[in-house]
Amino acid sequence: MLGYFSDHSHLYLLVLMSITTLFFALPICLSPLTWARLMLWRVPEDTDLAVYFGRCLGAFILVIELLMFRALLDPEIRIFVFDTLYAVFLLMLFVHIYGAIRRIQPITETLEIGLWLLLFVLNTLFYPAHQLGLANIL
Repeated sequence: MLGYFSDHSHLYLLVLMSITTLFFALPICLSPLTWARLMLWRVPEDTDLAVYFGRCLGAFILVIELLMFRALLDPEIRIFVFDTLYAVFLLMLFVHIYGAIRRIQPITETLEIGLWLLLFVLNTLFYPAHQLGLANIL
């Protein structure tokens, strides 16, 4: 059963990516409360919504942690993980800058802008460039 349709795995990924991007990732990222209302959450009275979003975020952070752990054990995927971390750090940087500009977050979240910048710089300094033959580019 495992891999029965493996010849079509690229189509599966294309369809899955398209659906989850259109119906989950973009709506939750760009307008989380509108998405929540469409999913029948009672906003703002349903305080469990914050718990739900927190658990979802925590789950995705655990996926990133698992990727980093796998990269410790398998150097072949290390560049992919570093590239993924670039995406995480940049998107989190934009999210926090947006919140700071709109003044819709506590100061602790605005201060996190420095953390995401630092992580981006560290990701660059520790990037496994030797695997690409680019070790002394910077």
